[in-house]
Parts: sequence; structure tokens; C-alpha cells
Amino acid sequence: MITIGSRGSQLALWQARHIAARLAELGAETRLEIIKTTGDKILDVPLAKVGGKGLFTKEIEEALLAKTIDLAVHSLKDVPAELPEGLTLSAIPEREDPRDALVGTTLAELKNGAKIGTSSLRRSAQLYALGRGFVTETLRGNVDTRLRKLDEGQYDAIVLAAAGLRRLGWADRIREMIPEETMCPAVGQGALAIETRDDGGEAQHLVRKLDDAASRAAVTAERALLATLGGGCQVPIGGHARVEDGTIHLRAIVASPDGSRIIRGQRTGTDAMTIGNALGEELLAKGAREILKEVYAS
Repeated sequence: MITIGSRGSQLALWQARHIAARLAELGAETRLEIIKTTGDKILDVPLAKVGGKGLFTKEIEEALLAKTIDLAVHSLKDVPAELPEGLTLSAIPEREDPRDALVGTTLAELKNGAKIGTSSLRRSAQLYALGRGFVTETLRGNVDTRLRKLDEGQYDAIVLAAAGLRRLGWADRIREMIPEETMCPAVGQGALAIETRDDGGEAQHLVRKLDDAASRAAVTAERALLATLGGGCQVPIGGHARVEDGTIHLRAIVASPDGSRIIRGQRTGTDAMTIGNALGEELLAKGAREILKEVYAS
């Protein structure tokens, strides 16, 4: 029996059960262990102000190291660039659409000065950069909670990851898929990460069969970028890679929280780590270092 650790949110449980079903196809029996993380306990403060890395993974990783669970299923964008010693990402299954989605209306239909709900500095900075006077307000909670707040009229629109909406059966709520040129996705967005102990055990061996090579190459480039920039998942950094005919195409941004400065860059190549590191260094040299210093000091 393999024990799967997961957060208790609606989306996290969908993801854990999805992986359980994939493992069942391989003949494995599983059970689910729900673990409450720091990020789940703090619901009244913007995540960017909580600080620290691993807000949604720390307690689950501690359970892995204590051997009370055998594997963890995460949204990859919640996983810090550096993992605790003894743990590894044994599989990155095939990725969902990584783009952000606008729910409620389209960008073109939004009035200047409209109120948009998002919990992400990355999203709000890129909305401000459009120069239309949008006001963003913190939006926390499960996906259904966020949709309810929109339906109650608390916001003119909200921004959510398209992958989460699709996985929970709410694709029909998407009014517009925001092009990545307008809103660069978060590193790892749309991808799942299956984390195990790096011990060559049964769980690690089994989970490796779920790995998708193209998805792993893309997110490896993105995470190398994030590691070079020294950023966590709650800073205004965007990074998205795609693989075409064996070539990795990586796009990235670092934005000031008010959207007044956005440093952009792109790289292509065949070695994921090299591309990610090189683009990270390029962005730092172009002004990202100063922006990130200001974000961490605020």
C-alpha cells in the first residue's frame, strides 16, 4: 500500500486522486493522507506578505522525510526551486495548459479602473503594466470560493490558472485565455510534481513510469531560471518553456509590483538547465536584481 500525501483543497484532492488512478492502472494500491500546510492555515493575508518558501509543501515534505507518506502530489508552481536533501521530483506527468485565464469578462470588455481579483503579485504586476488603471484586490480560497466571490459582484473579473479550472470541470467559466505575451505564466504552472524520497524504493520506482519527458524538460528550464533568480513562488517572476522538435523555447519576465518596470527575455536551446540559468543571469544583468531586492525589502 502506497500512501499519497496531499493538501486538502478541492484542486489538490483532484490532483492526488488523478495520480492514484494512474498508479492503479500500474497495479498499485494507494491510500490518501491529507496534510494541512502553512499556506492553508493563513487565509487572511496576501501570500506575498507571508514570506518564505514552501508555504504549500513544507509540512508534506516533512511527512515524506518521516516516512509517514510515500509520495506527495503538488502543483509544481508551489514547489520551491530547491528541495530538501533526500527528496526528489520523481515524475512530472504531461502538463495541462499553463496559461492564466480571465473569468467574468474579457480584457477588451473590462472598463479602465476595473477591480480584478488575484492573489498573485506576478498577475497583478502584469495587469498594471497594461496601463488601464486596473485595481487588483487579494483573492484567496478554493477555486469555488473565488468563483462565488466573483458571482457575488465583489470583483469585475478574476484571474485563475486555466489548468485548475479545466481539472475541476469549470472550463466553461473561462472567458479569455490570456496570451503569454500579455501575462507570462508562473514557473511550473499547469504541471503536477510527484515528490518521493530519493532512495530507489518502490514508490520512486513506480512513480517514474508517469514521467513525461517534454514536460520535465520544459519545467526544468523554468525552475533553473527561478533558482538563478533566487525567487519563490510568490514573487513577480514569470517563466514558461515549451518543447518543439527537441528544442526548448523559454520566455521569462521579472516585474516590479506596480508594473512600472518589466524585464523580459527569451532563450532557445536543447539543455534545459543551461537555458534556464543563462536566461536568469541575463534578466539579473538587465535590472531584475534591483527589482527583486526591492520586493524582498518591502
